[in-house]
Amino acid sequence: MPDSTSLPDFAPTARSRVRRLHERGRYDRATVYEILDSALLCHVGYVIDGLPYVTPTLFWREGDRLYWHGSSASRMLRKQSEGIPVCVTVSHIDGLVLARSGFHHSLNYRAVMAFGNAAMVVDDGKKAAGLDAFIERLYPGRNRQIRPISRQELKATTLMSMVIDEVSAKIRAHGPVDDEADYLLDCWAGIVPIEMRLGAAIPDERLKSGIPLLDGLDHLAAGGVLPEILRRLAQHEGE
Repeated sequence: MPDSTSLPDFAPTARSRVRRLHERGRYDRATVYEILDSALLCHVGYVIDGLPYVTPTLFWREGDRLYWHGSSASRMLRKQSEGIPVCVTVSHIDGLVLARSGFHHSLNYRAVMAFGNAAMVVDDGKKAAGLDAFIERLYPGRNRQIRPISRQELKATTLMSMVIDEVSAKIRAHGPVDDEADYLLDCWAGIVPIEMRLGAAIPDERLKSGIPLLDGLDHLAAGGVLPEILRRLAQHEGE
């Protein structure tokens, strides 16, 4: 994907500025992009006929533009295609933080909240290229092995994009912060890390004989930490 980290950092706005625990706020592109590129799932918030909705969906980033897709029959995507404002959020849970009081228990996390207007990708060539890019993001080289998308599949799929107009990241990455008197309590405190690791690949029951396990996708071997894998793939693609 295009490298745009050399562009100026995002400027906090009245809408994107982190107000509570503002010291956790980040607005530099490197941090925002790293959090986005380490995730597969986002949540898209929008309003239809005065009612709020939040839809989980897979997404990917190219430069300062986010993409997501779904069925052409989706009411959510049909409404977004009109150019309505949306809020896209991505979050990672990195650890449980156990303190010496219930009030100070917390989570270590990384999160991004991005604002912009959703737009439908209508050109079939750009749509097909975008969907291929989604496959290449996680499975480099796989488009050379699989069947190309058909005209009917392309028609049945809606591809949405959003330029990041406003954005903020928020990060907590430290141990518990207790009231000074509570440090004398006989109570364990600390961090329990949380990771999203890959399990062992399970071949399809109708797989043709002789095809190697994962067949060139060794980066998806058991034990790998998914956010780290995604981040490395994004960095390699940007080189």
